[in-house]
Amino acid sequence: MGFHAYSSPYDWSRIAPYKTKAAQVPGGIVDLSVGSPVDPVPQSVREALAAASDAKNAHGYPVTAGSGDLRDAIFEWFRAVRGVDLQSINADVVPTVGSKEAVALMASLLHLGEGDVVVQPKVSYPTYEIGTQLAGASVLKVDDVSDVDSWCHVPGVKAVWVNSPCNPTGGVLSGGWLSDIVAAARRIGAVVLSDECYALMCWSSNSRDFHVDGAEAGTSTPVSLATSPCALNTTVCDGTADRILVLYSLSKQSNMAGYRTAFIAGDAGLVREMSAYRKQIGQIIPGPVQSAMATGLRDFDAAKTQWTRYRRRLKTLVGALRSAGYDARMPQGALYVWVRAKSGDCWRDMDDLAALGIIASPGEFYGAPECLRFSATASDDAVADAARRLSR
Repeated sequence: MGFHAYSSPYDWSRIAPYKTKAAQVPGGIVDLSVGSPVDPVPQSVREALAAASDAKNAHGYPVTAGSGDLRDAIFEWFRAVRGVDLQSINADVVPTVGSKEAVALMASLLHLGEGDVVVQPKVSYPTYEIGTQLAGASVLKVDDVSDVDSWCHVPGVKAVWVNSPCNPTGGVLSGGWLSDIVAAARRIGAVVLSDECYALMCWSSNSRDFHVDGAEAGTSTPVSLATSPCALNTTVCDGTADRILVLYSLSKQSNMAGYRTAFIAGDAGLVREMSAYRKQIGQIIPGPVQSAMATGLRDFDAAKTQWTRYRRRLKTLVGALRSAGYDARMPQGALYVWVRAKSGDCWRDMDDLAALGIIASPGEFYGAPECLRFSATASDDAVADAARRLSR
């Protein structure tokens, strides 16, 4: 049967003309469009990768479900960071080759197809829709997934995408709202797909603090961070992972986008079935990378360092955008400043910004052509340069 056709406005080649214009500005381009990390991979991760380069899991075939050490690290991370004991709620885990392929394959691995409906936020990461289309299922876009009445009575709903903290808007759902979504999905036999890849990038009071002592964090001092509510927390899932799948990635917390390190955690039956399929199609993280991933999950100090960088950059961007006339506010979470275009049209603002040498991401890519997304994944110098240009 194969993959079905898909359509999407998510085409980065569409911003090429604006980059050409921006390149002609003295000082060149300041690219705040793609959310690709620029900071160093933690030293601990690089050392782990090197040490595992000729280990058993390198010269032999790696384990699809993750090495014993990686699985231990994921379970430990959930306990320390998310306040979740995966075993107690009958949850299992499987590493994925980055979070994008996990999102894109999700509907297919859930055996969804013609007649099935997948709910997603109207303004959201484009790959949710693309993955649903690839499976041959139908997309239902709603203004707010936490408004369960907007989708729970629709025939054929089999899955519901939740993204908190949200790319691109930065919105964070409370535990109460997540609980309502889970309960409503279970009533109609749907699976909640909770994309929590920005869980550690939380800037609002709507968060949970976690604390790790110095010994566990591998440092001499304790590490404390805020994290957004998790769909697998017992107060949200009512003590069972049934019909819940959570995604997480190390791309942002550890600058490991190029390592392609992410995982799915949740309903043990669903995860094990997905693991079996993933084994057959070769969706397996290389062995040395699994070792690096385990180290990244345990390096809480490095995660805190990155959290501090992103918060500083976001504050700088918000201040500069406000001085330029945008109604910019610090996001509740994630790594982006989401604003309404001053002209009311993202492409017109893209052209005006290109005249300053600045490239943003057009809101049309995410379902809101009247908005723009500015990424904090540029370097400190680049963000400072953008702030100077915006403040002129």
